[in-house]
Amino acid sequence: MAVHDECKLKFMDLKAKRTHRFIIYKIEEKQKQVMVEKVGEPAQTYDEFTACLPDNECRYAVFDYDFLTPEGVQKSRIFFIAWSPDTARVRNKMIYASSKDRFKRELDGIQVELQATDASEMGLDVIKSRAN
Repeated sequence: MAVHDECKLKFMDLKAKRTHRFIIYKIEEKQKQVMVEKVGEPAQTYDEFTACLPDNECRYAVFDYDFLTPEGVQKSRIFFIAWSPDTARVRNKMIYASSKDRFKRELDGIQVELQATDASEMGLDVIKSRAN
């Protein structure tokens, strides 16, 4: 599975310049490559991000989560989320599962990985607990 150059460029913008809050990636089966499907503005919320994930198709996503430590220090964690809803077609799930590690290696700087099959597995409470 090839990775479109834009995938890495947008990720570098998110990581270094913080110009995006999230990036959603989609595998285009016909071209056999991972493409950028949607980019979130820095002001967008986690709820706006999760609303962009389809109910019955898999996606990869990166989310830049800002939080305060118990000491009051501003920090951020870059999450890689493998979204694979139970309602997705088996073939769709297999393609995403088999390509995930290779794709993730292309994105240098991922700090936390999550695998989710429904919204409860990637709720804001899960993000908060995994960020520390």
